[in-house]
Formats: sequence, structure tokens, C-alpha cells
Amino acid sequence: MKIRLPLPVISVLLASALLGACSPKYNWRDYASQDAPYRVMFPAKPASVTRTVDLDGMQVSMTMTAAEVDGATFAVGSAEAPDEEHARAAVPAMVRALTRNIGAVGERAAAHAESGGRSVSDIDVAGSSNGQPVRLVGHFEARGKRFYQVIVLGNTNAMPSEQVEQFLTSFTLR
Repeated sequence: MKIRLPLPVISVLLASALLGACSPKYNWRDYASQDAPYRVMFPAKPASVTRTVDLDGMQVSMTMTAAEVDGATFAVGSAEAPDEEHARAAVPAMVRALTRNIGAVGERAAAHAESGGRSVSDIDVAGSSNGQPVRLVGHFEARGKRFYQVIVLGNTNAMPSEQVEQFLTSFTLR
């Protein structure tokens, strides 16, 4: 016995099968940190690592949570300083360290703002890593004794503006 399906039904079944086989490049997911009071949307499943970093002589244990899509890394780093003053000082120290790491040129930074125990900087810079041109877009913030870096780093072509903006603007402190 042969079953004949009408052409529109076959078309719908074929389209459904093709769409089901596709995997979106950006698979956005909500992430709530277990180590620090923040939430963010990552474009893929993130992984975390904690290590000691030196920020202008201040040794801190920083947890970095990151996901990679097509050669662009989307990451949030968080740490706690001994006090609010050290946390605020960590913001420009992180900016200097990251821009120095890529030999940044043409640095564009939003006005660094400080008020009420809060310090914020935003950057968009170009540089190189392993001889390849890269772009670094970041938001750096200190509140109380905690400080954060929210960055996207990669080849400019691997960093669509709307994806970078979605990641950066999704970062919220709880």
C-alpha cells in the first residue's frame, strides 16, 4: 500500500527536518554566577576557571567565565578586593593590562566614571594577538569590594556588533 502525501505537506515536513538539523551559531543562554552576584547572557555554553591575577600589585583570585563562538571570546571576570578603594583601583588596572596584552592602538574609552563606591569604564580597542589583528570591547565595573570585567575579544569579523552589544548589555548585578 502506497501512501501519497500532498505536496504542501511534504514541503512542510522537509522544511521542518532541515530547520531541526540546523544549529544556531549563537545559542543564547542565561547565566547566573555562583561565585559573584551577576547575571549575563552567553552566546554558547560557558566554562569557568579561577586563578590568581596581579592587578598593579594587588593579588586577587579572579573567576573567569567564558564562551567562544567562531573565534570570538565572550567572558566575564569577577573578583573581590580587600576593600572598596582597591576594587575601584582594579578597574583602570584591568583596562591597562588587557589593552597592553594586545598592544592596543586607537584606544577609545568612554569617560571613566566614579560615584558612590562605584567605578565604571568602557573600551573598544584594536590590537593584535599572535600576529593577528583583534578587537577588544569591554565594560569594567567596581561596586563595593567586588569588581568585574565583561569583554568580547576576537577577530573583528567574528564580532558582529549586535552580538557584542547583546552580551555587554545583558550583564546585570544582583
